[in-house]
Amino acid sequence: MSAAVIDHGHDQEHDHEHHHKDTFITKYIFSIDHKMISKQYLITGIFMGIIGVGMSMLFRMQLAWPEESFKIFNFLLGDKFAPNGVMTNDIYLSLVTIHGTIMVFFVLTAALSGTFSNLLIPLQIGARDMASGFLNMISYWLFFLSSVVMVSSLFVESGPANAGWTIYPPLSALPQAIGGSGMGMTLWLVSMAIFIASSLMGSLNYIVTVINLRTKGMSMTRLPLTIWAFFVTAIIGVVSFPVLLSAALLLIMDRSFGTSFFLSDIYIAGEVLHYQGGSPVLFEHLFWFLGHPEVYIVLLPALGITSEVIATNSRKPIFGYRAMIMSILAIAFLSTIVWGHHMFISGMNPFLGSVFTFTTLLIAIPSAVKAFNYITTLWKGNLQLNPAMLFSIGLVSTFITGGLTGIILGDSTLDINVHDTYFVVAHFHLVMGISALYGMFAGIYHWFPKMFGRMLNKNLGYIHFWVTAICAYGVFFPMHFIGLAGLPRRYYTNTNFPLFDDLQNVNVLITTFALIGGVFQLVFLYNFFSSIFYGKKSVQNPWKSNTLEWTAPMEHIHGNWIGEIPHVYRWPYDYSKPGHDEDFVPQNVPMKEGEEQLHH
Repeated sequence: MSAAVIDHGHDQEHDHEHHHKDTFITKYIFSIDHKMISKQYLITGIFMGIIGVGMSMLFRMQLAWPEESFKIFNFLLGDKFAPNGVMTNDIYLSLVTIHGTIMVFFVLTAALSGTFSNLLIPLQIGARDMASGFLNMISYWLFFLSSVVMVSSLFVESGPANAGWTIYPPLSALPQAIGGSGMGMTLWLVSMAIFIASSLMGSLNYIVTVINLRTKGMSMTRLPLTIWAFFVTAIIGVVSFPVLLSAALLLIMDRSFGTSFFLSDIYIAGEVLHYQGGSPVLFEHLFWFLGHPEVYIVLLPALGITSEVIATNSRKPIFGYRAMIMSILAIAFLSTIVWGHHMFISGMNPFLGSVFTFTTLLIAIPSAVKAFNYITTLWKGNLQLNPAMLFSIGLVSTFITGGLTGIILGDSTLDINVHDTYFVVAHFHLVMGISALYGMFAGIYHWFPKMFGRMLNKNLGYIHFWVTAICAYGVFFPMHFIGLAGLPRRYYTNTNFPLFDDLQNVNVLITTFALIGGVFQLVFLYNFFSSIFYGKKSVQNPWKSNTLEWTAPMEHIHGNWIGEIPHVYRWPYDYSKPGHDEDFVPQNVPMKEGEEQLHH
């Protein structure tokens, strides 16, 4: 009942709001409207993604053709880092570091969760806005500030951070250790501290909104699976992000204030440093306590989006609704007790290694539940193969193929053989990077009409999907084999090791796919930005979907609905239900006399 009371209070507030006109600054820049903030997150995330993907194309060129001279290296990196167009090893490590950081945190975490949690939580639960519009605005601007600080670290004279995206000490803790451990590393840490503050503010807002602002009739078991995914993701973020913040702050103290939390018995160029008593392995524990839940902070929103898109475009109820909710909750719990599998070769006690192996392999069960439920929903459905649906099916594919190699990496005895090789790179890019990007693209194609009132070009969407899907497997499938052959990651050239000479052709193949796939993202960018202005006007409910966001008027008003907020009478997956004229029944349509309530 509290939700209903709050909503009626919102109605009066909403009527009052329309007496004053928004200025350009309050509408587009310092907006407190969740729909505008979601667009800000999305467009900022797209620009960060362009930088991240651009970096990966540069270092892939270096790996395929080491010691070759490329004018573009000299043009983008300057004489210091690419003299005569040949990339130096320092800048190679920096590109890998900043690429990983931008893609994991700024694109797959902030852009994915920030965009769709903001857009969908109030609209799908029947709320006027987030619990705190002001806090929402602050969380976006902190994300924007952290992005600016991260990008500015690229222009530091000594070079950006280059200790890897995991920034293990002592490389990251000693400014004199390597060029990028100076100012570039400090800016990295400052950027991440601001980013974590943004993430925590956003997560708390999402949690409070889902618990308190649901419309009348919207019980927890009538929430769309998207909302369950965003809600649980926010809880994982609140539990695990503060641990990374503590690691970053302790690292700043080691770097700048002479402490030794992570340092002990260090020698540099024959000089004995005064640090004693710290442990770099402590940093690994703190980092991966966030680092593994982070995989699911990235994946769960993508899986939630996929649930919605697959059910809508199969014209069928989602299979096993409650099992899906239980699997989301199980993944959230298990993700916080598996971090040690990243540390099997850190000298861990073998018994502890076996515990982490057990908990890691356990997480395959709820993941398999989700995969089987998607496949069963698709089975014998009336499939509408639009670009959003194709990307969702693509996600199911990469989630399964990437997950299978996770079984190898989760087993301590098998992992030791391929740890820190390209096998690991292939695994986590498929299961986390590509899967989450597919979920993000599916969400953009599906909710673009809701965000901008226009449709994306479907044919360009098909080109985007097929080239991206072929190139993604073209890049990451061969990596498994060079990883099994022992090729270590993060080496800027493999030509110094005759052992790996035979693998060079595979690196050229991988890079060719990477360059084609990267360039074809321009098709998506053109489609996205041109459709905002020139796309075909959308109807109110283009996908004939059941969830509440499609009942709100096309015109964006702060408050979402004119007059009363719709009430909810059914779950969100009443597709192709017998006894109804249409093959969809929106949640705000009352039950007919004698109509059976589906029990999921």
